[in-house]
Amino acid sequence: MKNPFKFGTVVEDDFFTDRVREVKYVRQIMESDNHLILLSPRRFGKTSLITKAVKQTDRPVIMINIQSVTSTTELLALLLKRIFKLFPLEKIKHQILNFRFIPILSVNPMTDGMDISFQPDVKADILLEDVFSLMEKLGEKEKMLVIFDEFQEITGLEKNLDKKLRSIMQMQKRVNYVFLGSQESMMEEIFEKKKSPFYHFGILMRLDRIPYADFFSYIKERLMPLCETECESVAKKILDFTNCHPYYSQQLAFQVWNMLECGLSAQDVVAQAVEELTQLHDFDYERLWMTMNKTDKRVLILLAQKKGSPLESGQNMATSTAFSALKRLSRQGYVIKNNRYEIDDPFFDRWIQKHTE
Repeated sequence: MKNPFKFGTVVEDDFFTDRVREVKYVRQIMESDNHLILLSPRRFGKTSLITKAVKQTDRPVIMINIQSVTSTTELLALLLKRIFKLFPLEKIKHQILNFRFIPILSVNPMTDGMDISFQPDVKADILLEDVFSLMEKLGEKEKMLVIFDEFQEITGLEKNLDKKLRSIMQMQKRVNYVFLGSQESMMEEIFEKKKSPFYHFGILMRLDRIPYADFFSYIKERLMPLCETECESVAKKILDFTNCHPYYSQQLAFQVWNMLECGLSAQDVVAQAVEELTQLHDFDYERLWMTMNKTDKRVLILLAQKKGSPLESGQNMATSTAFSALKRLSRQGYVIKNNRYEIDDPFFDRWIQKHTE
């Protein structure tokens, strides 16, 4: 039988877990005149959720991951590339003739795809205005949906790019924007800080973990063929270890399925799967640990040992020092806050416990 669990890529179709309410809410915003700002830690399923909602609409959609570009011109070239993929060049060439620059189009013989570049003397501001103006014109028949993943990275592309984007976007009526972000503090700086150009630019939505009951049913039903009598116990052990983290729950369930199919006892399979996955990443965790400073290590050890928050008194660490470390580790994606601070990766958490006993 095919393993029914999937992780590491966009999760679609039968692999998609619940999120019925969230999909409906996202669609409602997409169908309105508002923009959406979606926040959650990494690997919580933002992209999968948006992909699911987008599939239920017939609108033209462009999706860009800001982490894949290093400059404003690269971003605009990628946007044009996506536009040409959606709209045949013959149908929009008359609109491109109105550009104040001429993009250089070439065919990549390795991929048969189209590459786009610009003359080096063209000003980025002109490129920005013309490309976004093109998207507005193409939305005359049906409003376009433009999705920017990891939008917090926009601040590192060019100084004042956020101001330039806001001045263009706020005048558009035929484009809906969706901004995804995994670094919550940076996204809040962009969309919640009063002095920011994007202050309250759209509807803010925070994506939480999948509810325990829904995730429990999802895992139990898929494990049923291999451990009918103990599937509830196995599903509970998986979620107790991962604390319902979408990515790591799928990863652990995937490993458990493989081990059950090989004949391992359902009674011990979760503990064995945890140890196997922790050992599998031993080298990566050790290399990561060696790059961290002493304060970050101390904070992670306190979190792994579950001896209270590093911010609490009595932890032999100044509150300001602990807070700075937690903020730094959160930005790097190693720590998340879910009612309390915790290590994002439960297998890294287990590795720290084992190596600091």
